[in-house]
Amino acid sequence: MTNTLMYSDEDMYVVLEADQPEQFVTTAELLVKLESILLDLSQQSEQMPDDLQAIPTIPEQAKHLLATTCELDIGPSQFLQWYAVRLEK
Repeated sequence: MTNTLMYSDEDMYVVLEADQPEQFVTTAELLVKLESILLDLSQQSEQMPDDLQAIPTIPEQAKHLLATTCELDIGPSQFLQWYAVRLEK
């Protein structure tokens, strides 16, 4: 049986992007990254995913993504995926 004390209390994610090495980030860091990408998409008049269009603010959109999915389509040949991970202490 796994001892839960072996793992960090803080949620961590591994982030995968096209042509980038994997990154390990905290929840707060992932939210900042998602907000930045969503802001770029909205400024470029890119089509936001349908489920995000009804959400009024970018921070709320980022939280919704974090809670409901693990990827965001950010354009041709581009991707952003994130997965929760547990890091050993």
